[in-house]
Amino acid sequence: MDPRLSLTNVEKAFGARKVLHGVSLIVQPGEVHGLLGENGAGKSTLLNILSGVLTNYTGSIEIDGKPVTITSPRSATEAGIAMIHQELQQVPELTVAQNIFLGGALRRAGGLLVDQAAQENEARRLLAPLDPKIDVTAPIKGLRVAQRQLVEIAKALRAKARIIAMDEPTSSLTPSEFEKLVTVIGSLTAQGVSVIYVSHKMDEVFRVCTSATILRDGHLIAEVPIPQTPVAQVIETMVGRELAHISHHSHATPRVTMRISGLSRGKAVQDASFDLHAGEVVGIAGLVGAGRTELLRLISGVDRADSGTVEVEGVTLPQAGSRARIRAGLGLVPEERKRDGIIRHRPVTTNIGLPAMGQFSRLGLIQKAKLKARSEELMKEVNLRPFDVSKPIGSFSGGNQQKAIIGRWLAADTKIYLFDEPTRGIDVGAKAEIYDLIEKLAREGKAIIVVSSELPEVIRVSDRVLVMREGRISATLSGPEITEANIARNAIPAN
Repeated sequence: MDPRLSLTNVEKAFGARKVLHGVSLIVQPGEVHGLLGENGAGKSTLLNILSGVLTNYTGSIEIDGKPVTITSPRSATEAGIAMIHQELQQVPELTVAQNIFLGGALRRAGGLLVDQAAQENEARRLLAPLDPKIDVTAPIKGLRVAQRQLVEIAKALRAKARIIAMDEPTSSLTPSEFEKLVTVIGSLTAQGVSVIYVSHKMDEVFRVCTSATILRDGHLIAEVPIPQTPVAQVIETMVGRELAHISHHSHATPRVTMRISGLSRGKAVQDASFDLHAGEVVGIAGLVGAGRTELLRLISGVDRADSGTVEVEGVTLPQAGSRARIRAGLGLVPEERKRDGIIRHRPVTTNIGLPAMGQFSRLGLIQKAKLKARSEELMKEVNLRPFDVSKPIGSFSGGNQQKAIIGRWLAADTKIYLFDEPTRGIDVGAKAEIYDLIEKLAREGKAIIVVSSELPEVIRVSDRVLVMREGRISATLSGPEITEANIARNAIPAN
């Protein structure tokens, strides 16, 4: 049997900079094939070639033994390739059915009018084995991320895709939604559909993939059988080095740095109260929608609380306004770093200096040399790669953008760090470096809150874990109480 997909010596360059160096890849019919590597390894470039977003590549592509030339997204679709992006490519205001038929509407009356009823009926048929409860007439913006992904899969099935590439498909999914996705992937592969699966989460890769291709710096490093290969070996092959195992040690002191009392905002956050000590790392766990991000936004002053107080070093802060919180020593590393954390087209230096530009200014003018020198000092500390603080921050990988945001708060001499999903979409090497930075900050006496959807991450970094459920803190766990079972038990509503 011919391979479903065969890439041979694929190369791609942007000007003089080559980003793919003779990469070859084979995916069999009905296989889930992992595409692994750190940020910047070339995974996205390869997927963009397959989906027709990038052209002018060299090398050959065959599907089911027949050569194909992919010159556009339409030609990729015609070749049987569908791409489900990490940031879903949908029109929020259109209905589910309209999104499924984007670019290929069903028509009537001689092709002049869109046959809305036919589209909705076909959308229901496609979604029936995936999630029959999805209302095809509703605007897609009202669906959960997991449901919107299923709509993209339905769109791929409508196009009779033989190859579906999934780029970080679970970055915003709950564990139960991931289980649903696993079932859907199993159903697809049983029908002979091949899946290319990109994820930084090794537990997922080992759950769904049968084999994987590993890239590093645009080069093919290895193809490995997943069930027979130890996780540590896969990670070491990806990063090109053995990652140091840094275990968490508590550096918490008796001194209370911040006190939260009765903080509330509608139903999103209700009567949240806790103390945060110098050198302490407090994790906040809970299901999506439990109020974790909303609590951090109240603490940081991004949103205004209906009631309750935030005290730092015994001083009650104003109800609203992030400036006062920054002056008090709080720094937020937001969940949506691309939307809320960076100015994409400005250099790393500007992004680092944002909350503390006063210390880099004189007579109203920015002292660029001073800002550059401090930025370079901080970026050496956090191991920015590539090391060029004059480059636009948007050109860096997610992990290095995150390092720059942390550097921003280091420059501002922050006392209390608020991390919201600090390693979402970050590769295993950068993830280890972020954990190391959190450990270092705690050792220096900084107080830290970490919100994460990944229970192993919460357990890995925390001295104490607050579990949220339906807007309330339902449990406080410490020491041996911090287990996945205890967190899940207190996070899931009783009914």
